[in-house]
Amino acid sequence: MKYEVEMKFPVADMAALEARLANLGAAISVARSEVDVYFAHPARDFAQTDEALRLRCKGREFFITYKGPKIDATTKTRREIDLPIVPADEGLPSWTNLLEALGFTAVGEVCKSRRKAHVAWEGRDVEASLDEVEQLGTFAELELVVDPADMEAAKQCIMSLARVLELEGSLRQSYLELLLAEGEWRR
Repeated sequence: MKYEVEMKFPVADMAALEARLANLGAAISVARSEVDVYFAHPARDFAQTDEALRLRCKGREFFITYKGPKIDATTKTRREIDLPIVPADEGLPSWTNLLEALGFTAVGEVCKSRRKAHVAWEGRDVEASLDEVEQLGTFAELELVVDPADMEAAKQCIMSLARVLELEGSLRQSYLELLLAEGEWRR
């Protein structure tokens, strides 16, 4: 079982962050549009259990992802099961129909433009996501996927890189949680 160890930060000056990443040898990818549709469980309240189920569309690629509850108070570390879905003409609408037929309901949609970079840091390959989220603004996420025994070392690695990148104000909320708090979600 793998865990996603992640920290998210609001970014006021994306160009300055890009320069700091470049100084560390990271190449930043071109922007790619992503649409995430989140679902509520028919028998339990994901807001209460701190879980998430989403469908993600990246161009013609589709994924279904379950995220377990966050397991610490400083990062967004949680179990994640991310499965690719074979692309089809219907794609996201077909999977939405399937989940709704099983009793799940769509609760919100997050639209973002995402650029990725990989940073060699403390012997690890840290994935950085530079996001422009509709109705929210710009953010950076730093992430490692590790075995449970390696979670604490991964957290320390990400926090160390965040300090060097001058990232502050870590947010534990997902983009969906931030949009719902602002009353800015759409289906």
